[in-house]
Amino acid sequence: MTENTVQTTTSVVVIGGGYAGVMAANRLTRRAGVTVTLINPRPAFVHRVRLHQLVGGSHDAVVAYEDVLADGVRLVVDSVTRIDAAGHALTLAAGGPLAYDYLVYAVGSGSAHGSGVPGAAEFALPVATLEEAGRLRTALDAEPASAPVTVVGAGPTGIETAAELAEAGRTVTLVCGGVLGPYLHPRGRRSVARHLGRLGVTVVEGADAEVTAVTRDAVRLADGRALPSRVTVWTAGFGVPDLAVRSGLTTDAVGRLLTDETLTSVDDPHIVAAGDSAAPSGLPLRMSCQSAMPQGARAADTVLSRLAGERPEELHQSYYAQCVSLGRGAGVFQLANRADVAVGFHVDGRLGARFKEIACTSIHKQLVGEARKPGSYRLHRLAGGAAKRRQLLLAAHADREQTPANR
Repeated sequence: MTENTVQTTTSVVVIGGGYAGVMAANRLTRRAGVTVTLINPRPAFVHRVRLHQLVGGSHDAVVAYEDVLADGVRLVVDSVTRIDAAGHALTLAAGGPLAYDYLVYAVGSGSAHGSGVPGAAEFALPVATLEEAGRLRTALDAEPASAPVTVVGAGPTGIETAAELAEAGRTVTLVCGGVLGPYLHPRGRRSVARHLGRLGVTVVEGADAEVTAVTRDAVRLADGRALPSRVTVWTAGFGVPDLAVRSGLTTDAVGRLLTDETLTSVDDPHIVAAGDSAAPSGLPLRMSCQSAMPQGARAADTVLSRLAGERPEELHQSYYAQCVSLGRGAGVFQLANRADVAVGFHVDGRLGARFKEIACTSIHKQLVGEARKPGSYRLHRLAGGAAKRRQLLLAAHADREQTPANR
């Protein structure tokens, strides 16, 4: 280095230490001259796909950040209260202002608690975060094993929570508000129903199974039934933090940051988004770690491409399956095509449980692998899914063109 050479560094800040945020932070360390800061409100990584196990008592669902973060990532335990895009700065709840050159917005999702159902916010307990799962477990511990438990919502979280509690000896009713496991193929759905039946879970399906109210000791349905419930678990729907909205950034109707297909904010090329809080082209992907981790890698690659003066690649998400655990002894591994549509083949029983456990442990391994060797993760580059997404984008564009405002 000569006397007149000025060494510069680029500061990249990642908001959110979940699957997308950790993947992005780790990957960003592959370029020299980049400092990476990860901001997260908790001092430990939450293995969210195991929160139902925390409720059932078979796992604590947390991992030390030292185990999954690259050595070059600085962890700041704090919350961001505002993003100043024009000033390239953040306001932290406890730590004051923090400047950045590039920002990765990966704040994740939480529960859509209650969704406007009378009494749900007051009497039902969500399970979308570590703190919520802890409160639910405390509430369960305060009730006898014979106390009726009602789980509202029959997506993966609802199914897994109901099965975990039933296997632990609880009396559980699962209220679907429609069909059991909407994502599943009918064959996979029948398998889930059989296993839930063996565990003693009462499944309430159909249009009349919509919850109209929750009280301290009951769940009321559209057909007038009142299901006894000493503990009501709410798993119906997810919401996202309102940080982007509060910061004046463009979002979709739910509050996800609106981006282009490179995951770059439509407001600012120095902000990219990944995971549940991102809405690429207004067509967000399924909320899951299967979407979040590839998006985290893609967001990091977008930043690195810009730093290198290259054009970032566009998103092409590929799917292959969805795993649902049914207690510790069974599960369903539902195969899907790359456009995320379930197909007729699934694996269930003990082998299904084994596949689900492999999936959970592989998430941890992939994060650790990227921490130890940044750039080694490749799943976001798999072929497939791009053609279907192009069709969806064209259809969405045509639909917008046909709206009254555009006629």
